[in-house]
Amino acid sequence: MKTILTRVNWFGFAGGVITLLVVAVSLLQPWWQLTIGEDLLQANVSPVNTNFSFAGTVFTIPLVWAFNISCLLTLIAGGAAMLLYSFVPTKSYAKHLLGFSYKKPLYTLIFFIIGLITTTMIVQAIIGISMPLIGTTTATLPQNLTEGATVNIPLYTSFQWPFWLAAAAAAFCIAARLYHKRVAPAPKAAT
Repeated sequence: MKTILTRVNWFGFAGGVITLLVVAVSLLQPWWQLTIGEDLLQANVSPVNTNFSFAGTVFTIPLVWAFNISCLLTLIAGGAAMLLYSFVPTKSYAKHLLGFSYKKPLYTLIFFIIGLITTTMIVQAIIGISMPLIGTTTATLPQNLTEGATVNIPLYTSFQWPFWLAAAAAAFCIAARLYHKRVAPAPKAAT
């Protein structure tokens, strides 16, 4: 029993568990949240579950929903593969499992951040409202949208704790990849 536990990649185990936990938590809690006005418009954004609320009515966009489902399945597959790998890092197929799974949380995190930055830049270019990624600001709507009236609206944006949990999952998965050589050293060449 001791030899089995010494061959476990504990970074991989933690990365797999946290990745699956991120999926479960992200179904209920967003990674990033935007609130416009006093709950007039709210965007709850994560790669797994994105929804919008306008005056209390929640809705989703079908294309975004499809993207969320693909991210959900990718993260589940990556987390499960990482868990399986972590218990059998010396098997012949272990390196394939590791290669498949360790990048999933990192790529999801990177594409999520790129998507947020791109969206805020598009909003600024089209509507002319500067929206921060983190923080509070008061935006003045362009007068061509308000028929000449000056309308100021408060914007609140913040990263929520599941985003940081996803960052931890990515870090553990990368650590599992780096630690693989210690858990499953390459066989020595025969002389």
